[in-house]
Amino acid sequence: MDTLDVADNMRIPMSEIRMTAVRSQGAGGQNVNKVATAIHLRFDVQNSPAVPDRIKLRLRQLSDHRITEDGVIVIKSQAHRSQDRNRQAALSRLTELLGSASREQKRRIKTKPSRQAKLKRLDDKSRRGTLKKTRRNFSDD
Repeated sequence: MDTLDVADNMRIPMSEIRMTAVRSQGAGGQNVNKVATAIHLRFDVQNSPAVPDRIKLRLRQLSDHRITEDGVIVIKSQAHRSQDRNRQAALSRLTELLGSASREQKRRIKTKPSRQAKLKRLDDKSRRGTLKKTRRNFSDD
């Protein structure tokens, strides 16, 4: 696999993606202590010629903890016991992140609630208030 297919018009060369194997965290016994099965994936989006500028801008605007201030995507995958499955999981998460940034979001059309909806909301509020009022404890003072 020489390229990672993200969207119809975006293919990222695997040479731009750096993956290093590290030891996993948490419980797991000898396998966790001896074998480096977790994967750290690093992809420099800002300096990648494969990613269009509009997607770079959208990724910069995201408040995703996986994207550093320098524009490097860092993904750690350690859910699986094997290194290969963690590598595939990290690549699929990268594909998902870049794919979501490449999709154009629909513009929201502002609407106002209808008169009937407003009346129903006020009616529900008064009915709820009446219900709460009947639950109160009254003391004979």
